[in-house]
Amino acid sequence: MKVKEAERKELLANMEYVMGYYCEGCFLHKQIKKEGGRRRAHRFCINECTVGDKLKEFGGKLS
Repeated sequence: MKVKEAERKELLANMEYVMGYYCEGCFLHKQIKKEGGRRRAHRFCINECTVGDKLKEFGGKLS
């Protein structure tokens, strides 16, 4: 099922808002990056963070 352009733009805007509000300056990301490196911090954000789950949900709707 193809996502309409207006819905797509709204989903992308929602993703931008969520990332800007919750992810910018995230203490956990900074700390994990310092201790375990960039890849580990990114993996944490995608697999364990609730905000990452929400972003994956938005991404699933785009596909």
